[in-house]
Amino acid sequence: MDLAQFREYCLSKPRATEGTPFGPDVLVFKVGGKMFALAVLDEMPSTVNLKCDPDWALDLRGRYEQVSPGYHMNKKHWNTVEIESGIPSAELRKMIDRSYGLVVESLPKSMARVGARPRRNSTPARRGRR
Repeated sequence: MDLAQFREYCLSKPRATEGTPFGPDVLVFKVGGKMFALAVLDEMPSTVNLKCDPDWALDLRGRYEQVSPGYHMNKKHWNTVEIESGIPSAELRKMIDRSYGLVVESLPKSMARVGARPRRNSTPARRGRR
Protein backbone atom coordinates (compact mmCIF):
# COMPACT_ATOMS: atom_id res chain seq x y z
CA MET A 1 0.00 0.00 0.00
CA ASP A 2 1.39 3.39 -0.91
CA LEU A 3 0.63 6.70 0.77
CA ALA A 4 -2.09 7.64 -1.75
CA GLN A 5 -3.89 4.33 -1.14
CA PHE A 6 -3.51 4.79 2.61
CA ARG A 7 -5.05 8.26 2.39
CA GLU A 8 -7.90 7.05 0.19
CA TYR A 9 -8.69 4.17 2.56
CA CYS A 10 -8.67 6.42 5.65
CA LEU A 11 -10.99 8.92 3.95
CA SER A 12 -13.38 6.11 2.93
CA LYS A 13 -14.31 5.68 6.60
CA PRO A 14 -17.64 7.25 7.65
CA ARG A 15 -17.18 10.87 8.82
CA ALA A 16 -13.39 10.71 8.41
CA THR A 17 -11.70 14.06 7.86
CA GLU A 18 -8.13 15.06 7.13
CA GLY A 19 -6.16 18.10 8.10
CA THR A 20 -2.66 19.40 8.68
CA PRO A 21 -2.66 20.74 12.27
CA PHE A 22 1.04 19.89 12.73
CA GLY A 23 2.21 21.54 9.51
CA PRO A 24 2.06 20.81 5.78
CA ASP A 25 4.17 17.64 6.00
CA VAL A 26 1.85 15.69 8.32
CA LEU A 27 -1.65 14.54 7.37
CA VAL A 28 -3.96 13.85 10.31
CA PHE A 29 -7.09 11.74 9.91
CA LYS A 30 -9.88 12.19 12.45
CA VAL A 31 -13.35 10.96 13.22
CA GLY A 32 -15.57 12.92 15.58
CA GLY A 33 -12.69 15.35 16.12
CA LYS A 34 -10.35 12.61 17.41
CA MET A 35 -7.26 11.38 15.59
CA PHE A 36 -7.15 7.79 14.33
CA ALA A 37 -4.22 8.05 11.89
CA LEU A 38 -1.32 10.32 11.10
CA ALA A 39 0.84 10.17 7.95
CA VAL A 40 4.24 11.81 7.56
CA LEU A 41 4.53 13.00 3.97
CA ASP A 42 8.25 13.69 3.65
CA GLU A 43 9.72 10.43 5.01
CA MET A 44 11.06 7.51 3.05
CA PRO A 45 9.96 4.86 3.57
CA SER A 46 6.48 6.28 4.19
CA THR A 47 5.41 5.98 7.81
CA VAL A 48 2.06 6.35 9.51
CA ASN A 49 0.93 6.28 13.12
CA LEU A 50 -2.12 4.19 14.00
CA LYS A 51 -3.98 3.82 17.27
CA CYS A 52 -3.89 0.29 18.64
CA ASP A 53 -4.98 -1.59 21.75
CA PRO A 54 -1.88 -2.39 23.85
CA ASP A 55 -1.85 -6.18 23.45
CA TRP A 56 -2.31 -6.08 19.69
CA ALA A 57 0.32 -3.31 19.42
CA LEU A 58 2.89 -5.60 21.01
CA ASP A 59 1.83 -8.53 18.82
CA LEU A 60 2.24 -6.46 15.64
CA ARG A 61 5.66 -5.22 16.75
CA GLY A 62 6.71 -8.82 17.29
CA ARG A 63 5.45 -9.99 13.89
CA TYR A 64 6.66 -7.13 11.70
CA GLU A 65 9.98 -5.33 11.83
CA GLN A 66 8.19 -2.46 10.03
CA VAL A 67 6.03 -1.80 13.11
CA SER A 68 7.50 0.09 16.06
CA PRO A 69 6.20 2.05 19.07
CA GLY A 70 4.43 5.24 17.98
CA TYR A 71 6.91 8.00 17.22
CA HIS A 72 5.98 11.15 19.20
CA MET A 73 2.89 9.32 20.50
CA ASN A 74 1.83 7.29 23.53
CA LYS A 75 3.88 4.17 22.82
CA LYS A 76 1.42 1.91 24.62
CA HIS A 77 -1.51 2.91 22.38
CA TRP A 78 0.10 3.88 19.07
CA ASN A 79 2.30 2.16 16.49
CA THR A 80 4.42 3.67 13.74
CA VAL A 81 4.13 1.56 10.59
CA GLU A 82 6.22 1.62 7.41
CA ILE A 83 3.44 1.14 4.88
CA GLU A 84 5.51 0.49 1.75
CA SER A 85 7.87 -2.07 3.27
CA GLY A 86 6.24 -5.44 2.77
CA ILE A 87 3.29 -5.61 5.17
CA PRO A 88 0.35 -7.05 3.19
CA SER A 89 -2.28 -4.46 2.21
CA ALA A 90 -5.01 -6.53 3.88
CA GLU A 91 -3.10 -6.37 7.18
CA LEU A 92 -2.62 -2.60 6.82
CA ARG A 93 -6.36 -2.14 6.17
CA LYS A 94 -7.05 -4.21 9.29
CA MET A 95 -4.74 -1.92 11.31
CA ILE A 96 -6.55 1.16 9.96
CA ASP A 97 -9.95 -0.42 10.69
CA ARG A 98 -9.00 -1.18 14.28
CA SER A 99 -7.54 2.28 14.82
CA TYR A 100 -10.69 3.89 13.46
CA GLY A 101 -12.88 1.54 15.53
CA LEU A 102 -11.05 2.34 18.77
CA VAL A 103 -11.67 6.04 18.23
CA VAL A 104 -15.33 5.58 17.30
CA GLU A 105 -15.83 3.48 20.46
CA SER A 106 -14.38 6.32 22.56
CA LEU A 107 -16.76 8.96 21.16
CA PRO A 108 -19.69 10.19 23.25
CA LYS A 109 -22.75 7.98 22.87
CA SER A 110 -24.54 10.65 20.86
CA MET A 111 -21.82 10.37 18.18
CA ALA A 112 -20.56 6.79 18.62
CA ARG A 113 -22.90 5.19 16.12
CA VAL A 114 -21.10 5.25 12.78
CA GLY A 115 -22.79 7.82 10.60
CA ALA A 116 -24.36 9.59 13.58
CA ARG A 117 -24.49 13.33 13.56
CA PRO A 118 -24.52 15.55 16.63
CA ARG A 119 -28.04 16.00 17.99
CA ARG A 120 -29.77 19.19 17.05
CA ASN A 121 -32.71 20.81 18.70
CA SER A 122 -35.58 19.27 16.73
CA THR A 123 -38.45 21.14 18.42
CA PRO A 124 -39.30 23.27 15.36
CA ALA A 125 -39.42 20.18 13.15
CA ARG A 126 -41.74 18.44 15.60
CA ARG A 127 -44.09 21.43 15.70
CA GLY A 128 -44.42 21.32 11.92
CA ARG A 129 -45.56 17.69 12.01
CA ARG A 130 -48.41 18.21 14.47
